[in-house]
Amino acid sequence: MDAFPHHYKVTASAASEGNVTLSAEGVPDLPSAPPAQFDGPGDQWSPEDLLVAAVSDCFILTFRAIAKHSKLDWTSLECTTTGTLDKDGRTTCFTAFTIEATLVVPEGTDTDKAQRLLEKSEQGCLVTNSLKAEVSLSAEVTTS
Repeated sequence: MDAFPHHYKVTASAASEGNVTLSAEGVPDLPSAPPAQFDGPGDQWSPEDLLVAAVSDCFILTFRAIAKHSKLDWTSLECTTTGTLDKDGRTTCFTAFTIEATLVVPEGTDTDKAQRLLEKSEQGCLVTNSLKAEVSLSAEVTTS
């Protein structure tokens, strides 16, 4: 891992109508549009979707690193995150994120350890640590 601080640079560009194009070095461009709730087409990634996706993605990547360091064998992890966009006084913002995680581990795995590592991952996720909204985790560990 590189030394801190890390820097991430994304460029957003758009005309007066149509998609916003998100670009960053080394990755394909990503079109973006407002969600249906804001009169957008609803069939493309929106800034709201991308923020909620970042929570799920970061949770899984954090878990992957923690599980590897803790020598926990696992088969799969599915994470569904729901972000609640609401009014906080006069400000529209995300007020909560709920992470529902289902972890499958091999038979004979210490499921209590797996549960603790899921909780540690929620606490260590750099995306959720950067948000002011409440984050809650509902995690289930099953064996395969």
